[in-house]
Amino acid sequence: MDPERTDGAPEGDVYDWYQRGVRLLKEGSPAAAAALLERAAAAEPDSRSIREALARAQFNSRRYAEAAENFRWIVDANPAEDYAYFGLGLSLWRTGDIEGAQEPLAIAAAMRPDERNYNNALKSVRATIRARREM
Repeated sequence: MDPERTDGAPEGDVYDWYQRGVRLLKEGSPAAAAALLERAAAAEPDSRSIREALARAQFNSRRYAEAAENFRWIVDANPAEDYAYFGLGLSLWRTGDIEGAQEPLAIAAAMRPDERNYNNALKSVRATIRARREM
C-alpha cells in the first residue's frame, strides 16, 4: 500500500486495478478480482472492458444478480456484444429467472450460431421452460 494514500485505494491507477483484477480472475480468485474491479468500475464507469471483467468476476463469485446488472449495462451500451448477451442470460438463469434468460441467450446464439456454449445454454433453458410448462 502506498504510504501517501489515505483513501484505502489499492496501489496503482485504474488500469493497474483492471490488470490485477483480470489476473486474479484467471488465477481463480473471483472475489478478490471483483473487489479490485469494483474500484476500477467506480473510477471509470463507462469502461466496457472493466464492466465485462467485473461481471465475469461477480458471476464466478456467485453474485449473479450483480453480474446480470453489469452484463445488461454492456448490452445497453453496445447491442453488438454477443458475449454480454450470453453472460446476461446465464446470470439470469442462475438467479432463477429462466424465462428472462431465454431472450438474451437466443440473441447470443443468433449472433454467433457457431458458438457451442451459447447454443447449449439456450437449449437447456428452453428445455427447462418446456418441462415446467408440462408439470
